[in-house]
Amino acid sequence: MKEGKSCCVICRIVGLLAAVGAVNWGLVAFLQKDLVVMALGMGTTGAKVVYGLIAVSGLISLAKVFGFCCPCAKGSSCSK
Repeated sequence: MKEGKSCCVICRIVGLLAAVGAVNWGLVAFLQKDLVVMALGMGTTGAKVVYGLIAVSGLISLAKVFGFCCPCAKGSSCSK
């Protein structure tokens, strides 16, 4: 993040969810532990919502890699 600029709330939430998803997949790969299932149960509505939010945040993060800006960044250039 550049000095003097702050991320919007949506960008922070997207980053947090993408990080949580990455950590969860790392735990699944190395320790066979799924934190979402442990916290919310397998196949529950809560788990599905969490997985869906993480998927959407991953897609938004991927869009940022290809140069798409957050709508709140109007008038400023995206940093890559």
